[in-house]
Amino acid sequence: MMEWNPDWLPEFARAPWAIAAGRLLLLVFVALVIHLVLRRWLLKGIRRIVVRTRMDWDEVLVDAGVLRRALIIFPLLIFRLGLTAIPGLSPLLTESLHRVIEAGMMLVAALTIDALLTAMHKLYLRTELSATRPIKSYVQLAKLVVYAIITVFIIARLADQSPWIFVSGLGAAMAIILLIFRDTILSLVASVQLTNNDLIRVGDWIEMPQFNADGDVIDIALNTVSVKNWDKTITVIPTHKFLDNSFRNWRSMFEGGGRRIKRAIHINTSTTRFLTDAEIEQFSRWELLREYMDTKRGELEEFNERRSPDPDTIINARRLTNIGTFRAYILAYLRNHPKVHQGMTLIVRQLAPTPEGVPLEVYAFTNDTGWVAYEGIQGDIFDHILAIVPEFGLSVYQRPSGHDLSAANLQHIAEAG
Repeated sequence: MMEWNPDWLPEFARAPWAIAAGRLLLLVFVALVIHLVLRRWLLKGIRRIVVRTRMDWDEVLVDAGVLRRALIIFPLLIFRLGLTAIPGLSPLLTESLHRVIEAGMMLVAALTIDALLTAMHKLYLRTELSATRPIKSYVQLAKLVVYAIITVFIIARLADQSPWIFVSGLGAAMAIILLIFRDTILSLVASVQLTNNDLIRVGDWIEMPQFNADGDVIDIALNTVSVKNWDKTITVIPTHKFLDNSFRNWRSMFEGGGRRIKRAIHINTSTTRFLTDAEIEQFSRWELLREYMDTKRGELEEFNERRSPDPDTIINARRLTNIGTFRAYILAYLRNHPKVHQGMTLIVRQLAPTPEGVPLEVYAFTNDTGWVAYEGIQGDIFDHILAIVPEFGLSVYQRPSGHDLSAANLQHIAEAG
């Protein structure tokens, strides 16, 4: 067998620096091969094992990339140990490579901690507490602190200085740091207050007109809160703006189980009058008004007999009105409606007359808080109210249009002709 003789190599290839460079390249190649083997075989094997287990946390760790990033440390460690076995490298180059590799290890540690925090946050999101206590802003803050600390140590190692020198130098630059990270610091304080006071949760419906936000909160981060509006657009609001501006949160409405109806119809003032005896008898036969009519008739008869010297004269007696009876009918109708929440405020009130007539306002709550269901219930209620108005001899005010005025003019001309 022939022995290997490098005499056939060129002169520069037999130089000590060339031999050292070749060994260094070989070491890099070995480190890369080890890295590929670890990722292709070891990581895939771990993934297969994790999938078969009944635990959830191990799958989350693998999916978040904790192991994938942590395995990078092994080729770096092998490369660093292999440098001591390469003769011919200058001490300066060896020391420089050691610093770079150690800085790389620190960076890998920071990336691994980042992935670990992400995995912990994903596990936390699977708990019931995450619905009321989001911690995403705290996780982001922890990552920011980790990267800040690792950055100081990396710079210190590359410069071959103590990290405390750079830390002490941060005091002089604190004013600049506060200026650069002003929004982050304000958002951190705001995020802590929003979370501790339970002002906002993911899934809450909020309104913030200052930023044209009206929709569901889909994300609460360290610096921003994302709101998905009802028109499917996304509004991103700085977190600290929630302490500077007012906003409306509809969560208590959903938790309370009732959604408010507050709407009025305007009755034509000229159609209000006292009820006739025939109308009193008619309404007394209505199921929803029977109790009201009996009670009211007895109350008025007793009052008129005791207080009025001449009850047959309208001005001297109390009498039932069509608008008052209509108001009582609406209240009875709502109290018997299956979709109206009977445990919450239920009022049918008459507001001050306006040029558009006498407003009768319905103030009630539906027992279904869903938007579509709520609008359907409210529409059905007012469909019935508007349709029943003529039965009481009333009419709903409607501002005259050009067509109404033209019809009135034509009628006047016909009557005059």
